[in-house]
Amino acid sequence: MKILNLNLVIKIIGYSFAVIILVFTFIMLTKVLPYMTFERALNFLGTKPDTVLDKSHFIWAFYIHITSSLFVMGGGVFQFFPILIQKYPRLHRNIGKMYVFFILILAAPSGLVLATYANGGLAARVGFSLQCIVWWTVTYMAWQEIMNKRFESHVNMMIRSFAVTLAAMSLRTESYFMYYYLDTKPRLQNTKPPRLSDTKAPPTDRW
Repeated sequence: MKILNLNLVIKIIGYSFAVIILVFTFIMLTKVLPYMTFERALNFLGTKPDTVLDKSHFIWAFYIHITSSLFVMGGGVFQFFPILIQKYPRLHRNIGKMYVFFILILAAPSGLVLATYANGGLAARVGFSLQCIVWWTVTYMAWQEIMNKRFESHVNMMIRSFAVTLAAMSLRTESYFMYYYLDTKPRLQNTKPPRLSDTKAPPTDRW
């Protein structure tokens, strides 16, 4: 009976945590949608100087990162549902393939580009760069392990990969707390009025 109750508690905690992640993903979606206007100095982009916003590779990386990361976080959480693995293995594999693709090809490389322009100086740039490298590496290892049918090692690498993915959640939570309670507001660098023609953002039909 005690073991049964313990398993039930673990399930409740696990599903509760999954709900929190999905709610956070939805909140992030509401934060991403305003950027689809491609205004030059909107919110986070307003903390970057014109010399950075004029770089097309930075703009490309920014939009690739904020959109691909949404799927990585929202889709990744389903990979840890036992019912999905046991009853819908094909769906589990397909979501897993997309998760790996989005990180290796889109989210991690674009994050590495953004890391070179991170606010906070050298320490922040090095920290974010290392995070992207670790993210890419453990995800690649998870893919290699499942390709070689080493299932236990695959699960361990996927846990590490998703842990790095969730760094976005812990970072945003910490940032909002510091912003509202410690008054650590980032200094706006871009003072030009935002104009759609200045964005150099990729056209929407290419996404």
